[in-house]
Amino acid sequence: MHKKEGSKRAGPSQRQLRVGEQIRHALVDIFADHHLLDPDLMEKAITITEVKMSPDLKLATIFVIPFGKGEGVKKFVAALNRANGYFRGRLARAVELKFAPRLHFLADHSFEQAGRIEQLLHQPEIERDLGGDEAKERE
Repeated sequence: MHKKEGSKRAGPSQRQLRVGEQIRHALVDIFADHHLLDPDLMEKAITITEVKMSPDLKLATIFVIPFGKGEGVKKFVAALNRANGYFRGRLARAVELKFAPRLHFLADHSFEQAGRIEQLLHQPEIERDLGGDEAKERE
């Protein structure tokens, strides 16, 4: 079956999504082992929210949120990127792929953005505009 010329996918392919999830699960297992020697990573809890794969599956962008206070997020992400070779080697053994993807860790700010939107939606002016008739009945 031929693809139509000019048709482009809007998002990642099914394979990209599947491989991204496999890598996410493998990284969770690697972090659970607690074999990290970097002092910036030792005894730190982390959430891996998403792994985005490039179309050729050779680059994985990993979005992370460290538990705890927001201080030191940049330092934590920098430490993850320093330990990139360790994670890549462990992933190569854990996930069956032709090539072990290069890893790039980024802080995930989506929860902060969602909180900001939630806060904006609960402002009285916005609630009044969104409530329509209900807001008028309360007045």
